[in-house]
Amino acid sequence: MLLLHTCCAPCSAAIIEWLLAHDIRPTLYFYNPNIYPTEEYGIRKAECFRYASAQGLDVIDDDYDHTGWLGEIKGMEQEPERGARCLACFRMRMRATAAVAHQQGFSRFATTLASSRWKGLAQIAIAGHEAASRYEGVEFWEKNWRKDGLSERRRILLAENQFYNQLYCGCEFSRLKNTRQPQECRREQGGKNTVQDQSQEKDQSENGK
Repeated sequence: MLLLHTCCAPCSAAIIEWLLAHDIRPTLYFYNPNIYPTEEYGIRKAECFRYASAQGLDVIDDDYDHTGWLGEIKGMEQEPERGARCLACFRMRMRATAAVAHQQGFSRFATTLASSRWKGLAQIAIAGHEAASRYEGVEFWEKNWRKDGLSERRRILLAENQFYNQLYCGCEFSRLKNTRQPQECRREQGGKNTVQDQSQEKDQSENGK
């Protein structure tokens, strides 16, 4: 039995497709207290549930505790992406995933974070294996979900499903860094614009009137 921690629909779709094609029917686990703001969290969650429903998959929905997450990464707010803050974030989410796996009888767990171009695979592996080591009979499935054509399938499924397409990892600190980059360098083709881009385009339109 596999518990799949899911961070968002764009990162999850190709992985879920691959798993189902290999006769692995995962239960999804949505626990992402890093996501900011609350509106962004709600949209990402809704998109995950929409795709899971279309595939007939169960989803375990955990609490949104952004205040607790901020306490977890306190002192690391200015760390760069793929730095200490990201590792602390992964550790918090993988600990929760491993705990749920143990409580509900899953023998292994994995995470769709490993498909994100914004994240380091080594950090995810460290967090996953550390979390799994807390529980006998639970293992972390370390797999590079960017290989075997899955990155290309990600782009295809993004367009086919018209997923809401976020352009930053999730937290306010990654969001701040992202807004400093030119929009044309940040947009990924295929999905709906983010709340951030929609707001920018509205402002540009209104300023042009």
